[in-house]
Amino acid sequence: MSERTQRRAMENAEAPQQGTSTSINLTGQPVANSSPISHPGEWPVVRLADITLKIGSGATPRGGSENYLPERVNFALIRSQNVFDRRFDCAGLAFISDEQAQGLQNVIVQPDDLLLNITGDGITFARSCVVPEDVLPACVNQHVSIIRVDTSLADPGYVLAFLTHPGVKDYIESFNAGGSRRAITKGHIESFRLPLPPLSEQRKIAAVLGTLDDKIELNRKMNATLEAMARALFNSWFVDFDPVHAKAEGRSTGLPEHITALFSDSFEDSELGEIPTDWTVTTIGEVARVVGGSTPSTKEPTFWENGKHCWATPKDLSNLATPALLDTERKLTDAGLAQISSGLLPVGTLLLSSRAPIGYLAIAQVPVAVNQGFIAMLPGNGISNIFLLYWAESAHEVIISRANGSTFLEISKSNFRPIPLVLPPASLMNEFEHLARALYSRMVLNTHEVRELSMVRDALLPKLTSGELRIEVSKQEAGENA
Repeated sequence: MSERTQRRAMENAEAPQQGTSTSINLTGQPVANSSPISHPGEWPVVRLADITLKIGSGATPRGGSENYLPERVNFALIRSQNVFDRRFDCAGLAFISDEQAQGLQNVIVQPDDLLLNITGDGITFARSCVVPEDVLPACVNQHVSIIRVDTSLADPGYVLAFLTHPGVKDYIESFNAGGSRRAITKGHIESFRLPLPPLSEQRKIAAVLGTLDDKIELNRKMNATLEAMARALFNSWFVDFDPVHAKAEGRSTGLPEHITALFSDSFEDSELGEIPTDWTVTTIGEVARVVGGSTPSTKEPTFWENGKHCWATPKDLSNLATPALLDTERKLTDAGLAQISSGLLPVGTLLLSSRAPIGYLAIAQVPVAVNQGFIAMLPGNGISNIFLLYWAESAHEVIISRANGSTFLEISKSNFRPIPLVLPPASLMNEFEHLARALYSRMVLNTHEVRELSMVRDALLPKLTSGELRIEVSKQEAGENA
């Protein structure tokens, strides 16, 4: 350990002891010399301010979202919706001009910077990740704080492990003044106190957790690619009718001969406009059984305590990276399940959130009951759930047009069933099923692996950061990294 670290540790460290826990004073704030997690006695406890070069949040450029650029020129603007625990989500990433970025010059993000959500609700607040280099150059808005670690004193990956430790989540919450909208200040963040293992051990901890993070992220990216392929295939064949246009114009379809032969080479009029010859117009209610669900009384413990049956709400679908429901937040007992009119829906049921908001989609990988915020589809008549999944996605605007409601939009089952769709011949449907099913099955396997890897990582993290599980460091490594 460097002389500088030792000096800071002596100035700020708590009395060393194993199993230190957070103390709260009469104002509800953590005591200044406490650590929120257990640690070996030889690890000093330091303030986060003592091992960082910068802690600070940004701002929203003047004019707000109306002045964001439609596409990236140079700078991105990172918002709290991009920051998840141990991962960065590029969905909804905003883009700003160089002039706007100049006004946020003090909060331009650098490689290895940590991001911490400093405002938000009970879900988004206090989420933290390391910024990916492919997002740079970027700035942060006022809801996100940059934590720039002094790498001569600490490893960013270790500090991230501290910030994402389940015990530290409660610790960060304790600084909040109260209310449903959480908020903490720069001063609060600077006062966070963390145990500081030797730098060589910090790096080992970061490497173990980072390797798991990398594999999880690789699977997520692979799934995004596979889903884009399945979506593009559906849209080309069944929305844009690309192969039919190609054959009608005497061009190559770019497909194998046996698939090309399945497409017609002309169009005919229908109630929906021109469709390929020999295709048919039907309704969703004619090709799938459409059902809804309900919510048993939450005041009746016999419906919920020690429940074993998955029960889904739209929230269970809101953060799915892949349209595959593997589990649910809450479980029903047999008595609770008896209160659901549709009962337990089988594996393979297509779920569509029907309100607040409309449009979350997933295929159930487990038997599941649903609440009233769903339309559940059980395909029949030779229609696959994969076909209906991408149909529902492509028909989103049509589905929304059938919705109504004053407080929030909702589409009823009676308004949903008559929605028309165009069906290809069974031979072409089967070919799509064969190709798309292979892509979707790979997505499901990757999703299972992400879940398992996440469980391993989440089990290891508190053990490594508390010193309960130690990683052996050689004398050479200890000497090189001191």
